[in-house]
Amino acid sequence: MKTVNLAEKLAMFSSHWDPHVVADFNGNDVMVVKFQGEFPFHHHPDTDDFFLVLEGEMVMDIEGEPPQTVRAGELFVVPKGVSHRPRAERECKVLLIEPKGEPNTGDAATAAPKPRI
Repeated sequence: MKTVNLAEKLAMFSSHWDPHVVADFNGNDVMVVKFQGEFPFHHHPDTDDFFLVLEGEMVMDIEGEPPQTVRAGELFVVPKGVSHRPRAERECKVLLIEPKGEPNTGDAATAAPKPRI
């Protein structure tokens, strides 16, 4: 057991759309990531997608629905199977929780690696 300083972890990398695992939680990866620009539309057929905005602001596009703005201190959960796309005009720092091995794109062939820091 140890404390994880999220600001310190986020300072360890500058890339966008590149999740880094900072902790394990009940079979899930707890990750930090920086968003800027648009991520492709995708879905996760077997799991919800959890986003907690730590700093900045993101927009969640959901197919067939109006965009949702998510600000620092707010979280957004996309239900499994729903096609979505996060985007951020300016850099946004986000905490993600996903089952271990879940590809960030919903497809292992196009997923980013998830290094542990």
